[in-house]
Amino acid sequence: MSPRLPSVTARQAVQVLEATGFERIHQEVLHIHSLLLSEYGDRTWQSDDPVETLVSAILSQNTNDVNRDRAYERMRERFPTWEAVRDAPVKGLVEAISLAGLGPTKAPRIQEALRRITAERGEIALDFLADLPLEEARAWLTSIPGVGPKTAAIVLLFALGRPVFPVDTHIHRLSRRLGLIPQQATREQAHELLEALAPPEIYYPFHINLIAHGRAVCHAQRPECMRCILQEHCAYFASGGRGSAIRDQLSGIKRGTANAYRPTDRNLQAGDQRGDQLCLSP
Repeated sequence: MSPRLPSVTARQAVQVLEATGFERIHQEVLHIHSLLLSEYGDRTWQSDDPVETLVSAILSQNTNDVNRDRAYERMRERFPTWEAVRDAPVKGLVEAISLAGLGPTKAPRIQEALRRITAERGEIALDFLADLPLEEARAWLTSIPGVGPKTAAIVLLFALGRPVFPVDTHIHRLSRRLGLIPQQATREQAHELLEALAPPEIYYPFHINLIAHGRAVCHAQRPECMRCILQEHCAYFASGGRGSAIRDQLSGIKRGTANAYRPTDRNLQAGDQRGDQLCLSP
């Protein structure tokens, strides 16, 4: 059994990267970004309504984009305004969003979010988040029950163009396989790590293209490594299915004896054999 990673905050991990191999990994990120652009093209950010983005993000938990979009359209057909969604009978909302799955969980989350927005702002609108300091905006969103770091980051990046980097299951998997972040870094840690490693101006296209690559090539089960454009930058591929030796280095954080972070080391199990775990992760 693999030893467990000690409790290490994302900030501590970032400090280690900055003190050791930060610049090297930063350059790796830029090279990977360039290759993904050549394969999937550039992505131009377009603003969106933040309330719509928030609700869509809640609906998207543990389902695919098609079912999310169908559930969203059905919900808006039955409840045309956000006030109608907020005040709808829970049973009716559960039925309206059933195509997205987990309706008994998602419907109360959506309504609680809309009630919280109404109570604090006097209307159902989130445009004010564009003017708050970034960390205040992130904290405001994550104070809503059911809104975690990923959902908050999606709203801030996709709707408002704020410099945050959402981490979904594909990005979490790819960034570990590539050796960009520690193998046992949680998704919560990965948000801060990747925000430190990537320049803000590429957050949006890098996020979109990593997901595209995860869906097309770097699957959770049976990744198609032989046709992957990122082979030369991938710790998982270079070791035949093994990732970077980071565990000992992170373990040293608590002892103050962390070794240099070396993304070229290939000695740690990639930890993806089980595939994507389905969990209601906000």
